Amino acid sequence: MAATATQDAHGYSLKARVGMGSLILMETAFFLTMLVVYLYYMGQSLIGPYPEDVLELPIFNSICLISSSFTVVLATRALARDRRGPFLGWLALTIALGVEFLVGTGLEWRELIVEHGLRIDTNMFGSTFYTLVGFHAFHVAFGLTCLTLVLLLGLRGSVKPEHTERVEMLSWYWHFVDVVWLAVFAVVYVVGA
Repeated sequence: MAATATQDAHGYSLKARVGMGSLILMETAFFLTMLVVYLYYMGQSLIGPYPEDVLELPIFNSICLISSSFTVVLATRALARDRRGPFLGWLALTIALGVEFLVGTGLEWRELIVEHGLRIDTNMFGSTFYTLVGFHAFHVAFGLTCLTLVLLLGLRGSVKPEHTERVEMLSWYWHFVDVVWLAVFAVVYVVGA
């Protein structure tokens, strides 16, 4: 397929790529600001609980979320090759991994609130932790909603190889959410604990 002024060498719309790239750039600025605020206030809580007292590394959750970046790539490739079964399977696995991440985050929060008394209004750590991790969880939930809609449309037979670019743009967002988690993980659970 020959590239035009509005398409790249693969025939993908440059508008779609610029649009998604712009969204990701704006969201990156937002999360960088949140990470800087977390780092600025780190260690300034006068009362506990403190991160080192209550946080555990969410290794399994992290593996699930990062793995979902690979499964969404496999789903997109399967769609491009008109392999409906593998597309739906990989997409469903992506969603399951993302849901597990959110469930794990919810269980972590439950433990922090119920067993350790850490709420958003407990201290500066609680405020910055729940804000940063909560906004990330919101972004994961939004991505899961979009992926689930694509899966439902795919099950109806409405998602075809000509929709690959749209699914790929959604996968860009999903990769962004995963990369943000690596930064949150490093700042909150490694540096800050």
